Parts: sequence; structure tokens; C-alpha cells
Amino acid sequence: MADMMTTVRQRRVGKGTEGAEEQPSEEKSVKPDGKILPDRTGGKLWNILSVTVGGIVAISLGLLTSVYVATLHENDLWFSNIKEVEREISFRTECGLYYSYYKQMIQAASIQQGLHDLVYDNKTESVRTINILERMNVYQEVFLSILYRILPIQQYLEPVYFYIYTLFGLQAVYVIALYVTSWLLSGTWLSGLLAACWYITNRIDTTRVEFTIPLRENWALPFFAVQIAAITYLLRTNLQPARERLTFMAVFVATFLFSLTWQFNQFMMLIQALALFVLDCFDLLPTAKKKLKKGPLLNRLGKLILHVLLVLCLTLLINKFIKKILNLESDEHIFKFLKAKFGFGATRDFDANLYLCEEAFGLLPLNTFSRLSDTLLFYIYVFVLLFMTVAAVIVAFRNLSGSNQVQLMEKMGECTITLKPDAAYNLIHTVLFGCLALSTMRMKYLWTSHMCVFASFGLCSTEVWKLVLKCIRLYTSQRMQVMKYSISIITLLYISYKFWPGIMDELSELREFYDPDTVELMNWIKSNTPNTAVFAGSMQLLAGVKLCTGRTLTNHPHYEDKNLRERTKQIYQIYAKRSPEDVYGILRSFGTDYVILEDSICYERRHSRGCRLRDLLDIANGHIMDGLGENEPDLKPSTYPRFCEEIKKNLPSYTTHFIRVFQNKTFHVYKLAKHK
Repeated sequence: MADMMTTVRQRRVGKGTEGAEEQPSEEKSVKPDGKILPDRTGGKLWNILSVTVGGIVAISLGLLTSVYVATLHENDLWFSNIKEVEREISFRTECGLYYSYYKQMIQAASIQQGLHDLVYDNKTESVRTINILERMNVYQEVFLSILYRILPIQQYLEPVYFYIYTLFGLQAVYVIALYVTSWLLSGTWLSGLLAACWYITNRIDTTRVEFTIPLRENWALPFFAVQIAAITYLLRTNLQPARERLTFMAVFVATFLFSLTWQFNQFMMLIQALALFVLDCFDLLPTAKKKLKKGPLLNRLGKLILHVLLVLCLTLLINKFIKKILNLESDEHIFKFLKAKFGFGATRDFDANLYLCEEAFGLLPLNTFSRLSDTLLFYIYVFVLLFMTVAAVIVAFRNLSGSNQVQLMEKMGECTITLKPDAAYNLIHTVLFGCLALSTMRMKYLWTSHMCVFASFGLCSTEVWKLVLKCIRLYTSQRMQVMKYSISIITLLYISYKFWPGIMDELSELREFYDPDTVELMNWIKSNTPNTAVFAGSMQLLAGVKLCTGRTLTNHPHYEDKNLRERTKQIYQIYAKRSPEDVYGILRSFGTDYVILEDSICYERRHSRGCRLRDLLDIANGHIMDGLGENEPDLKPSTYPRFCEEIKKNLPSYTTHFIRVFQNKTFHVYKLAKHK
């Protein structure tokens, strides 16, 4: 869970999308003014010039985006001027946990010792030894730390800067990949430029890299974008064998790196597999890459439905079988969450409710669309989406009906509708990831970046404008080229005019990191507790404790483990209505020496009644919730007051087990007495 605790200004950055230009999709080379080049040599020269200019623009936009995001990060935190402990605290929640392993590898006596400590880790979860490399996706931190140790850069660049600059550099890869995808689809690098500008001006909804730097998605999404670009190219017809092999290799490498760097990769791969499956079902793949179905329309529809049901059933059966054999339960909480989210019964499951009550896992807010509409992105995207969906339905019906395409073209004349496989793939991709984003706000970054690609492709597409003009009987080659380029350029000018001043204001806005209570807590822990001390508390705060102090934790934010989820629920009884003896027994069972209580959780007001952490614990424990409002009939009053409130009264029943050793306006630290 990536709990957003950072105070960050609104994101407007974008990462433009760029890439190297492909040849236009039409057989003849066409200049922007619509004139057909007279000879093959002239066409080749024009293509070389276009690819060169487009490639330079792509790389430039990628680098500028990296610098832009890095500047925003520096301006927001004054990162270069604050203390090391403040820099580390700025990596909130699970971001701090991931970065702690990079720091651990850097500080290890040797690379071998660092790897050994990760494989046999007993500081992340007290009284347990776990394999961090197996449990978490931290291979990137390991690779980066080894690279930092072997390169001669230690005296020129601090480890933290090497880390964040690598992430900001990956954003250049992200932008270039998006740029290339749009370029491949439309046949012009102007489309990539437009996608990049939309990405930048919609930064609030396209990325959060500048304030959640180590988050897994910031490592993974650039590789995901590269994979989409490679698949888009691979779906072209009549690819040369050598190019096809290279593209397959690019798909493999990008998919491997994406899977290695994000714990949710399997869900994204499932959606992509579904997209390719749909393409195959409706015969939208290139002829060389598909096996066409045979028979009349009704027979083919029947076979298609049977095929879909068979695939789904086999998928579910194999999934259940593998989980049963290997005893896998790491994603059990996700299915409980989905079941409750989509109304398949209410739940009192603590983990499911924890997700349901987080805004990041709720429905996509409607104000997202108003922000996207300000840049014209959403309007154009909807137009292109509707147009392409109608075209896809017509083409799929034609393919399934088995009609002869030549006869059909003769009957329909100029208004013949075609859909290239690469465009069909991106259409299904944007629809499926759009559904995911609408249902879960955290996943919107997968959709909004592709939205920029898809909208820019439609606006600069020869096929789209050709069909539109033919259907209204206004088609000429010159008109098509004028519409294709003029509308795109006008849109670019509008975006630049409206949003350039805001971007400049954002770059000139200076802020400074300020969290004195957390800094005071971390400094106290380092100075006043032994290195072997075990700390309990909220999983978000404990990630910072591990990073800043190196102390052992009872729980942490990497929530993809059943035992850890059970442990976290037990530790969180410090915010429930439990007796001091019960809480003490629970904490000591995990080897706890110190427990940190946070007023922001104990007296939480961020969530409404029923979604506060203390409410979730009360419901899970069968107790009625605090405050005015209804309770379920079977919930009963607790015989004990809330632990986090009562402990502050220093009653004998509490001081027997807990001794307060530190407090400030935000945190209260208690040392557990060690009874014989």
C-alpha cells in the first residue's frame, strides 16, 4: 500500500512521449503539404530527414522531462540543502522501505555481505528470518547499489542522488516510449510531440514520480511503455524476419524488467493477455500471426463463446491448482477486496476494509475528467475512442461473418472501414486499462499516459481523417493532409499558450521540507535506543524507522504476505479497545521493545466514521464504533477503553507494562517492561 503522506504541490509535470519515427503507413511518401514526392530517392531522403528530426525531438523531450521532474522535486523539498535524516523521511511509507535496502547494500562491508543480509534478513520482521529478494521486488535497488559501488563516482555523487537521478532518468525512457508508440500508430512524429505535451500538461494525473520516487510503479512503467511500443511495432504486417526477431527480443526484455520491478505485474500481464486474446478471437491480428476461424457467422460465434469460456475456466482451474500445490496466499486479500468492492457481499475483513477505505483504491474521481478536459485531451480521446470502437465493431463483424473483403470494398465503395492490428491492439488496451482506472484510482497512471498516446494518434492519423472526409464526401488527399497537420498544430499551440505560463510559475515556486516532529523522533531513536531494539507501530511510520535508524521492525508496508497481514492486524490492537495486558502480550510475542503511538491515528479525522483505522479494528473485534451513528446489531460495547487514549493517563494497570520514554506533539514512545 502506498499511503500518500507527503505534502506535495500539485503535479502538472508531464513526461512527454517520444521516439524514433517510422515510415508513413501509406505506400507513397507524402510531405506535410500533401505533395507526393516524385521519385524513390527523394522519398528516402525525406524519410531519413523526418526520422532524424523526430528522433532528436523525442530524445530532447525525454531529457527535458527528466530535468523538469528533478527540478520540481528539488524546489519542493530543497533536497540539496536539508539534512540526511530529512531526505530519508521524505521517502514516505513503502518508498522508505525500498530505499532502505539500497542504503543497506551501500553500507554493507562488501557486496557479498550485503546480499547475504538480504537473503537472511531478520530486521525487517522481528523474530523471523525472511528472504527480501524473494519477498519484495528490490532487485533494482540491489543492482543500483552494486553499480554505485563499482563505478568511480563516490567522490562526485552521493548515493541518494545516484538513486533519484536514475529514477528521473527512467522518466526519459518512459516519455520516449510513449512518443514512439504514438508515432508508430500515426506515421508522423508530430503525433508523438502532441502526446508528450499532453503528458506534461496533465502531470497531476499522469505521474507522481517527483514525490514518490522509489515507488515500484516508477521503476516499472517505463519498461511497460517500451513493451507496448514494441508490441505495436510487432503487430505490423509484412515485417522482415530480422526486424521481427529484434522486436520479439525487445518485448521479452521489456516484459522481464517490468515483471521484475513491480509486485502487481501479474495483473497487468493478465490484462494484456486478454487484449491479445480478444484480437485473436475477432481475427484482428496480422494474417501471419493468427489462425482464422472457419464457418458461417453463427457457427463462428458459437465456437468463439465456447473458446472464451474454455479459456476462462482453464485459467481459473490452473490458478487454483497452482495456489493449492504451492500453498500461495499472498494475493488473497486482493480478491477479498475486489469481492467487497464490486458488491458481492459486505465484509468485516480488516485487510479488505483497509483497502476499501483508502481513496487510492476507490473509484476514479470525476474531477479527474475536468482536469483532463482543460487540455482538450479528454474530449479528443473520447472522440477517437468512439470512432475507433465503431470501426472495430464493424471490422470484427465482417471478419466473423466471413465476407470476402474485395466484394465488400466494391459494395461499400469509398467508405470502406479498415482497422490495422496495431491500432486495434491499442484500442483494446486503452479500453481495458480505462476500466481498471475507473474502478481503482491508483491504477489511473496506466491509463492516462496511454490516453495521451491514443488521442494524439487519432488526431494525426491518416486513416481516421481519410475515413471521416470520405464519409462526408469531402475527401481529397490535400484536404486530408491539411486536416491532419493543421488540427494537430493548432492543438499544440493552444496547449502551449494556455499552460506554458503555469509551468514556468511552477518551476519558480520554492518550498522546503518541514517535519520537525518526525525528525526529532528519528534522532531520539538513534541516540537513545540500542541497535538491536525492536519497534512496533503503524506500518507507514516503521518504514521510516528502518530507513533512518536501522532498527528492527515488527511490521512494514509491503502488504503482500499473509503472515505479515495477520501480524499487522495484531500490532494495530494498540489503537483498538483492548486491555493493557492483552496489548502487552501481543507486542511481546513479536519481541517488541518499544511501541510508537501516533495522535494522527488515535484521533484520526481524515476518514469518515466507519473508515477510521480505529473503526476498522472495532468492527473486526466485534465492538461498536465511537461517535454518533449506526452500528450493526451484533456489535457489542467493549469492556475496555481505547488503548492509545487510556495509556496516556498513566494509570497503574498501564505503567506496570509500559513506560513512556519520549513524546512530542505527534508521537508517544513507550518502552515495554520485561517481566520474568
